[in-house]
Amino acid sequence: MQPILENLLISPEASIRYQARLYLLGTDPASEEMRRLQNEIRTSPRVQTLLSERLPDGTIPRRAYNKWLGTHWVLTTLAELHYPPGDATLQPMVEQELEMILNIAEITIAGKNRNCASITAFALWSLLKLGLADERCEKMVKSLLNWQWPDGGWNCDKRPDVNRSSFMETITPLRALARYAQETGDAHANQAVQRAAEIFLKRQLFKRLQDGRVMDKNFVLLHYPCYWHYDILLALKVMTEAGFIRDPRCAAALDLLETKRLPDGGFPAEKKYYRVTEQHVSGRSLVDWGGTSKRKSNPFVTVDALRVLHAAGRTSSK
Repeated sequence: MQPILENLLISPEASIRYQARLYLLGTDPASEEMRRLQNEIRTSPRVQTLLSERLPDGTIPRRAYNKWLGTHWVLTTLAELHYPPGDATLQPMVEQELEMILNIAEITIAGKNRNCASITAFALWSLLKLGLADERCEKMVKSLLNWQWPDGGWNCDKRPDVNRSSFMETITPLRALARYAQETGDAHANQAVQRAAEIFLKRQLFKRLQDGRVMDKNFVLLHYPCYWHYDILLALKVMTEAGFIRDPRCAAALDLLETKRLPDGGFPAEKKYYRVTEQHVSGRSLVDWGGTSKRKSNPFVTVDALRVLHAAGRTSSK
């Protein structure tokens, strides 16, 4: 067994141990061992801190989209951590989320929808992953399908002359609709996923079409969490979930990811989008996700990186 995998399997973070077993060892998620791990995730200090602002009625007294403390981001984070599905105690937060999502007004400029599709998609994906989706999610799916641009993606840029989709606004709708299509077999959602995937694949996940140069320097740095941002690791994770990771056009991003491996076999967080502070500022996080370092592995980045490399058939001997 690889030393880095051994380290992940004894991590103090239940979510890391769960993901290592699920994605790297192929452990059955329905097994008693994995169910125990998910219950450990539910009661872990990290999750309890994320939920610590809940009122007695189960709601969080903030705007749902408050970065990164509002209900919207807490539910998304719980889903990323593999919080156990079907927890009815989260329903008050679900209602907060849906009140925001289902009251979003349509924005059309120069013949194209300009809604922030990523917001709706994060809600759809997290509710599906948390086993809390109901018939109201159908409205989210319909909105995402209606908002898709002719080139296959989405964009919330309100400048009339903008006519190309955005990577940041497209990656999460792709992820959410892929999960929805897998759970329901919906053909329209699957078609939307195929079109959206081409936005990324034809650019090898990070390169300009015109000259093959890096589109954005932040795209090739590793982050955790990404929130609404984009990088190659998030893209590779979504490509894995949606079934595209073996597409040859993922190779360049996989090659680049492998260059970032540290001597211990893990991967670093090279940049972060959160701040752990007592100050009430945008981007505040109640928990630390391991910080950034050029020489120290970040367990959340590492388990994601090893997951996509394993799925791509690039198992390392380190």
